[in-house]
Amino acid sequence: MPHESISVFDMFKIGVGPSSSHTLGPWRAALACLEQIKKTTSIKEVKSIKVMLYGSLAKTGKGHGTDIAIYMGLCGEDPVTIDVNSITPKIISIQKNKTFLLDGISQIEFDTEKDMHFLVKDCLSFHPNGLSFLVEMKNGHSWCDTYFSIGGGFIVKENQVPNIKDQIDLPFPVNTADDLLHWCMKGLSISDVVLENESTWRTESITRDGVLEIWRAMRECIYRGCKTDGELPGGLKVQRRAFALNKKLLKNQPYTDFESWLELIKSGGHQFNYILDWVSCFALAVNEENASFGRVVTAPTNGAAGVIPAVLLYFIAFCDGNSEEKIIRFLLTASEVGSIFKKGATISAAMGGCQAEIGVSSAMAAAALTEMMGGTQRQSLMAAEIAMEHHLGLTCDPIGGLVQVPCIERNTMGAIKAITASQLALQSSPDFAKVSLDKVIKTMWDTALDMNSKYKETSDGGLAFHIPISLPEC
Repeated sequence: MPHESISVFDMFKIGVGPSSSHTLGPWRAALACLEQIKKTTSIKEVKSIKVMLYGSLAKTGKGHGTDIAIYMGLCGEDPVTIDVNSITPKIISIQKNKTFLLDGISQIEFDTEKDMHFLVKDCLSFHPNGLSFLVEMKNGHSWCDTYFSIGGGFIVKENQVPNIKDQIDLPFPVNTADDLLHWCMKGLSISDVVLENESTWRTESITRDGVLEIWRAMRECIYRGCKTDGELPGGLKVQRRAFALNKKLLKNQPYTDFESWLELIKSGGHQFNYILDWVSCFALAVNEENASFGRVVTAPTNGAAGVIPAVLLYFIAFCDGNSEEKIIRFLLTASEVGSIFKKGATISAAMGGCQAEIGVSSAMAAAALTEMMGGTQRQSLMAAEIAMEHHLGLTCDPIGGLVQVPCIERNTMGAIKAITASQLALQSSPDFAKVSLDKVIKTMWDTALDMNSKYKETSDGGLAFHIPISLPEC
């Protein structure tokens, strides 16, 4: 079986909330559409563009900001660098003037009511998250490009055939957990294997700098979320909680930056309830930022973006993990476990329910924490298995199609489960494990296939069905 090459920077992408599959993916698809136009003709020769959304993108796209992401992509904005405070004014301008600058160059007419079609009764066969761009040129020629947002910000174009020449032969190819253990038997840690593979793409120093940049984005997201009060957008009237919890835990002590804030947290002691509250606070902060179109990191998705940062900051604050080397290795290990899930199952809630997002992120965090706490490679994979085993069957049923309820709280639970799974694995002998990580990944995928579509990010079932909310039009 050929080995798929997935980098740490594929699993961890800096972008904008609230959803990697419904926001970041469509945003990237719009940018890909622009590139296709530039390859075949000129941006200035485009007369009009219509967008068709299918399946889950159509059913929950409004709540997930899919339309907003596509507008930003067609404007040529980069989700990594855009000033998130500029998004709302740009959207208001497009809606008011019914025009926008395609790729920031050429003004075209675009009526958000007539040119963006949410086809809630239609679903393309390849993946539930499908979208098409119908491009009409000034010379009368037109064509349609279709893309699929397959989770974690990954996109594929319809009928796209992988270029074998572009595939990279890694020194330690990994598709499964057994593959990974095979290479680890040579005396390598999981993070060693990943670092060696990453060196195929770039120098080790560039990889290290890039991973630290990912951590800085995660760290700033937590810090920003803990300092921001108010109500989340979208109409559910969900109140932010990280702000109040942060103030309560610090007893209103002042701080000036992240480092002074971290020192205050560490000075509070190691009582169980205190640590538990902080882990929840970290996760809440990230996903409240995510729900507010803030800058987050897919880990491996936006909807599950709070789990890994929360567990990593727990490791830093309460387990003597505050060193660049430990942080880098934590994220390298987490990324490898996430890539194995992506290869063997899915990280898309529209394909597998929330087990594919919170479950995978919890498994990633559990494995990473276990390695950093001195666990063996087998114990790390055992921790990942335990974390996922207790997320199997978790459905995705966002109320109102918003990534808020129950999504935000689920990140706190995923983080706590990851820590518990790590502790269990560290106190256990993997030789007596009844379930392997590969078996639990196969089980997760079988569960995903059996799961009713109404529990796969459609808001047609579960909490979304039993708590119907009428949201205001954007």
